[in-house]
Amino acid sequence: MVCPACGSAVPAGVRYCARCGAPMTATHAEATHNPYTVQPPIIGHYPPGVGPAIEHALRATRVQRNLQTLGILWFVFGAYRILGGLIGIIFIKAITLHSLSSNWPFGDNFGHNSPPWLLALVPVIAVVTIASTILAFLVGFALLNRKPWGRTLAIVAAILALFKPILGTALGVYTLWMLAPAASAMEYESIAERN
Repeated sequence: MVCPACGSAVPAGVRYCARCGAPMTATHAEATHNPYTVQPPIIGHYPPGVGPAIEHALRATRVQRNLQTLGILWFVFGAYRILGGLIGIIFIKAITLHSLSSNWPFGDNFGHNSPPWLLALVPVIAVVTIASTILAFLVGFALLNRKPWGRTLAIVAAILALFKPILGTALGVYTLWMLAPAASAMEYESIAERN
């Protein structure tokens, strides 16, 4: 026999499908032996205690299953960007002063004998770190709270994150895989409208 709801093979005499929990009726069992009879699938009729969990699992689609994880990963990426920026500033400080003095980061002796182009990197690193961290946290907030503009912002941030090797690239690919397709756009819109 074949389950009318999910199409999996079911042994004869079984009352419920082991995979999805749909009831196996006698009329359906007879219909599977007659190739000219087509029965509509039985949806929403599950044994007591099994129905809500199975219905939720069937309705949970790719975006809905991955949205929580993706939002958390964007928060983690924002924390990673802060850490990377601080390490970059400390590294430049160590190179320019050959030591870490008490006037860090912008004291009077900062860059006393350093080339000016190296000192110009400190504010650039600080601005890039702050901007990318705010963007990552904003994307994480928007996805976790199902904001209508969250998908668009996540796609833009994912494209920018592709240029940050390893972690940024992995997160950018994962975000684009999940949110860029047209089917994902419709699903995200329906999720955002419900919240």
